Amino acid sequence: MAPRISFSIILFLSLFFMPFWFSALGALVGMAMFRTYWEAVVILMISDAMFGANVAKFMNFTFVSSASVFLILVVFHFLKKKIRFYSEY
Repeated sequence: MAPRISFSIILFLSLFFMPFWFSALGALVGMAMFRTYWEAVVILMISDAMFGANVAKFMNFTFVSSASVFLILVVFHFLKKKIRFYSEY
């Protein structure tokens, strides 16, 4: 449990001190490492709320990265059932 909490804290702090792509990549790594990493959705939702801009392609939807990370999390969840080895944290 300690690795998951420390990884979440580092990912949360990366919102403020690192570029966006670092946080997005960290969220993907967290989703690959841990069982269901809902923290990625929450952290990127905070990022979208603070720094997100309306995107005209998506009907002025602000939370584009949060929605895409949620979809990726669902896909990872179903793929992990097919994979034999992954972390049980």
